[in-house]
Amino acid sequence: MKRLLSCTSSEMLKMDGQELKQAILASEGRTVMTETVVAIEPLLGDLTNAELAVSFGSDMVLLNCFDCNNPVIKGLPECDNPVEKLKEIVGRPIGCNLEPVDLDAELMEERRVISTGRQARKETYIKAQELGFNFICLTGNPGVGVSNHSICEAIKEAKKYFKGLIIAGKMHAAGIDEPIVDMNSIKDFIEAGADVILMPAVNTVPGLSEQEVTEACRYIKAHGALSLSAIGTSQEGADEGTIREIALLNKRCGIDIQHIGDAGFCGIALPENIMALSIAIRGKRHTYHKIASSINR
Repeated sequence: MKRLLSCTSSEMLKMDGQELKQAILASEGRTVMTETVVAIEPLLGDLTNAELAVSFGSDMVLLNCFDCNNPVIKGLPECDNPVEKLKEIVGRPIGCNLEPVDLDAELMEERRVISTGRQARKETYIKAQELGFNFICLTGNPGVGVSNHSICEAIKEAKKYFKGLIIAGKMHAAGIDEPIVDMNSIKDFIEAGADVILMPAVNTVPGLSEQEVTEACRYIKAHGALSLSAIGTSQEGADEGTIREIALLNKRCGIDIQHIGDAGFCGIALPENIMALSIAIRGKRHTYHKIASSINR
């Protein structure tokens, strides 16, 4: 298996979930994932935010606010399957967020109600599989009310119906006052079958230390899973120096995939910050190679 760092578009899109996992592992902490909002008009109007993200160095694209029951990606022309069309256009693995809402949890803020097509449930796992997503991310947007317990239960159910890569964890509180990086929950996520454990990047949420994330990464890798650090606190709209600091710090912790969120302008990080993240963790040569490589290869 080639490392994802060196794969062409055709090689990446042929991979199943476990092959993609191995290719990321082989890249030794040099994989960039960009999250984009698909429910609003994209930054460049007639081009999807995914296209913009890939042009600045992203290896994987995570779609936020994607409704599996009403599959629309702003910036794409109307088509039968927008997920397959987007993969064809950007030549990268594509995933979506599905949110395991915990209706029994007490929230710190007013609950944000989301459509059933965005929620983690049997029907959306089946639809995500049919649409051709390469991975799903079981997590929570601000105020939705997603708990570690509901994520764990969602992983077990998702494994029955979705064959791609399963990412699970919280980028921030998602409305619930509980530990975000919790070793007991991480153990439960791995036992339930998660392929990738998501954690907030160090320097993005208050009080999360480098030591905590380093210890978590060691445990995750020792138990056959991968780790993902997420910039999900609007710092994707900060200056490039902040992004570089976050990138190097989390690489030192042992993170396999570095995610950058969607809260820049119009549902995407500042494009120069995507590139700054990429250059920080793998240098200009690999960044430019990724950008320049044709999707027709």
